Amino acid sequence: MRQPKIITTMQSYSWSLFGADILAGVTVAMIALPLSIAIAIASGADPAKGLVTAIVAGFIISFLGGSRVQIGGPTGAFIVVIFGVIAQHGYDGLVLATFMAGIILLIAGYFRAGNLIAFIPEAVVNGFTIGIGIIIATSQLKDFFGLTVDKLPAEFLDEVPTLWQARDSFNLQVFGISLLTLFLIVFLRRIAPRFPGLIIAVGVGSALVALMPLPVDTISSRFGELPSQLPWPHLPNFTLDKIIELVPSAFVIAFLAAVESLLSAMVADKMIDGNHRPNAELTAQGTANIASSLFGGMPATGAIARTATNIKAGGKTPVAGIVHAAIILIVMLVAAPLAGYLAMPALAALLIITAWNMTEPHKWKEYAQGKFSDKFLLLLTLSLTVLVNLPVAIGVGVSFGLALRLSRQKTAKKDWEPPDR
Repeated sequence: MRQPKIITTMQSYSWSLFGADILAGVTVAMIALPLSIAIAIASGADPAKGLVTAIVAGFIISFLGGSRVQIGGPTGAFIVVIFGVIAQHGYDGLVLATFMAGIILLIAGYFRAGNLIAFIPEAVVNGFTIGIGIIIATSQLKDFFGLTVDKLPAEFLDEVPTLWQARDSFNLQVFGISLLTLFLIVFLRRIAPRFPGLIIAVGVGSALVALMPLPVDTISSRFGELPSQLPWPHLPNFTLDKIIELVPSAFVIAFLAAVESLLSAMVADKMIDGNHRPNAELTAQGTANIASSLFGGMPATGAIARTATNIKAGGKTPVAGIVHAAIILIVMLVAAPLAGYLAMPALAALLIITAWNMTEPHKWKEYAQGKFSDKFLLLLTLSLTVLVNLPVAIGVGVSFGLALRLSRQKTAKKDWEPPDR
């Protein structure tokens, strides 16, 4: 079934539900705003691209999606892929790859491929998610410690020595802002989990930089002022050779968008005791990524953390996600200059927290006590993600995982004996 959930929920919609959705949408927007900017910067893109993606893709994912409470936009899982595509093909290459990924997702939704998520081994998903978290955290150490580095290498094995060589440029003032922001994020999340602590923490750190003033980079000092309007949509530039060249990247983007959005929808189902429509979700993801690329945005998918925040804040229907996109648009139109004051170390702290949460440390003990084959698969995928690249990690991990599953099925059949009746 590919019918959007908003059609179902509108049949019994009420003013009380609208009030709850408004409150939840505003809450999620306050979290998504700095996070979208930070993800864009960490990906090697202009910070405005993160806002455009959150607005355009966030609206479409909620409007056409198969989940009542899914919140979409740019996510940390894409950082590694986006950074690599931009480094190799430029930002125009990323826009084209996102457009192609959207088409792949539409095809997947049409052929009802949403249920195939069950065949992807959980150990593979956990492995590349932890690997992505490690890469994101490492990429933020430059701004977290205030290190002077002309340009960080794209490869992890080159990045770590570069950061170590720049250790003498450590900036205590930058580090202080980073630590303060980090502390406030954790503290506010503990004492008031429903409160938009991320925007408060990043705001306090950035305000100190602006008011004191401190010699610390901000968005405007590094990237210039943020635009105060959405760009006009236009088709990405492409040639046949460019399309062929970007096919692997497009499939990786589509795979990540499908996996993360469906996992997020499954998590949401458990929290609200609901049932999402996987093929409607894939169709929404495809449309959202095509639309994002038309506006010059980045890849997007369902965001697990923002979706959970939406539920905890009282979001009941897709209207909450639409409100979240509308609030970010209003901020862009009215208060874009203020967003330029956001301090880079504060955003680095935000992303390091995001990376830590992606690794799900509360599950490490469970992973360590699992089957040897699952541990091997997780470590293999993690290592390939960090040391090689994500496409290789996904390809090898899924192949090994499916081979192990087939092996287990054969063993089960071989060991089976007819019951003694």
